[in-house]
Amino acid sequence: MAARGRTETHLVTRVAVHGADVTAARRPDELVVEEPLTIQLDGVTVSTTMRTPGHDYELAVGFCHGDGLLAGAPVRSVRYCANGAASDSEWNVVTVDTGGTAPTPRPRLGNTTSSCGLCGNDAIDELCARLQPFAVDAPKPSVATMVAVAHSVLSGQGLFQATGAVHAAAAFDADGTVLLTREDVGRHNAVDKVVGRLLLDGRLPAHGLGLFVSGRASFEMVQKAWAGGFAALVAVSAPTALAMHTARRANLLLAGFVRGDQCNVYSPERL
Repeated sequence: MAARGRTETHLVTRVAVHGADVTAARRPDELVVEEPLTIQLDGVTVSTTMRTPGHDYELAVGFCHGDGLLAGAPVRSVRYCANGAASDSEWNVVTVDTGGTAPTPRPRLGNTTSSCGLCGNDAIDELCARLQPFAVDAPKPSVATMVAVAHSVLSGQGLFQATGAVHAAAAFDADGTVLLTREDVGRHNAVDKVVGRLLLDGRLPAHGLGLFVSGRASFEMVQKAWAGGFAALVAVSAPTALAMHTARRANLLLAGFVRGDQCNVYSPERL
């Protein structure tokens, strides 16, 4: 069954096991759509990622910002397909245009991964070369706010409730008010969509705001939070060791394992 959009409805077989008895019934099920998106900066392809269609402009802008490709250059326009009609690329190519004011990007495909050839210290040093650590006394959300915000975000995940197959990212303020939520099959894409929206709205750096992610806190999540100027990163699951070391270098408040009224705080080492 072919369909564009966030979800597709398909007939599936629901199987139930009751002791030695097995029953099966046909029922409709909603599946999230996953398609490739090619991101271009000033006409140069910088990444291709698998994503949930929707908020594609935000995703492209957020990716370019988080990777440092914009280098402070203003985004003049965002559009589907640099040349020709958007339908020619099936709405799977987005071009971010700075009018050539951003540095010429190095063409590459895919997002940086743990197999990119950098060791942990090199990866952190690269970030420190372009990002300044936050002031130790900079305003941050309280631990109580970070614990409470998880429920607010998860209860508002409409696409997850429909499909059970997507991650969420959200920006929240010091009072725990959720300002913006985005969902995607990729955790990094959901974060890029949040960052991209804030950038397009002129709300970056995100001073005093927190960033929530529904999965683990990887190095890449900390990188995107740091680049976006977020004061805190809150994850439902655990961080990696490299994520913790990076957060400490950035003076970024990092919390994980948010469960009920509890969480683990990994950075700073002591509250």
